[in-house]
Amino acid sequence: MTGRTYLLLTLSNFKQQFTAPFHIKTKDYRKLLAFGLLEGGLIFADKSINNFTLELTKNNPAVAEISKYVTQLGGKYEVVTLAGLAAYGFIFKNEKIKTTTLLASQAYMCATIFEGLKFISGRQRPNYYEPETGESHPTWHGPLYQFKKINGQKPNVNSYTSFPSGHTMVAFAAATVYAMEYRDRPLVPIISYSVASLIGLSRLTENRHWASDVFGGATLGYLCARLVVNNYHRYNRLQKEKRSITFNASQVNGRWVPGAVYHF
Repeated sequence: MTGRTYLLLTLSNFKQQFTAPFHIKTKDYRKLLAFGLLEGGLIFADKSINNFTLELTKNNPAVAEISKYVTQLGGKYEVVTLAGLAAYGFIFKNEKIKTTTLLASQAYMCATIFEGLKFISGRQRPNYYEPETGESHPTWHGPLYQFKKINGQKPNVNSYTSFPSGHTMVAFAAATVYAMEYRDRPLVPIISYSVASLIGLSRLTENRHWASDVFGGATLGYLCARLVVNNYHRYNRLQKEKRSITFNASQVNGRWVPGAVYHF
């Protein structure tokens, strides 16, 4: 993975992200329907799940304490982890770790694009309580609600940026890259997805997101990672085909003559 290759792939990833909706196939509609049903079910159960997690952390101080540390593994702190793994790969010349971590960083960047959905959805966070009612609701206020004045005052921007969960999104983006690249080592996918799942659950126990926010973020992160990894291997395959030698044979004046074609 050279600097030039990294840049080309990053630009290609972004391009494919924006054009993907125009290339949806029949099987993709089935998956989209399945996601919609699961997401819809979670939206319906958001309030109940939130009440359960609040009771859980209230009655289990250890869970609340562990949650504070686990949640820090996601978001911007994940960059530190990726930087450490990349440094290890470069210092010890471990090409596998280096390349995988660089791909994870691309997936991280691709996932952060969907942060824009927070401002489109305008969904109220569970830790924000309406001044009038003193309660929190998983309400969808719509685009740019964060910047509208309510009773002459602008609300706290972060109070209406619940969907999707950014921490969960980038956690699953990186986890999926490592899981795909190290699928021959079963322990790596298990650890990767376990850590990502714990980060997602911590967003519930920290009362920062609704369950549907976490599921939506995990799905987007997973899809971003698959796009990045598949794009990388597609690029490698094309490069090998360009520099390959093809052996053949043909008849010349009634005799078979061996030949070779070098692609460069």
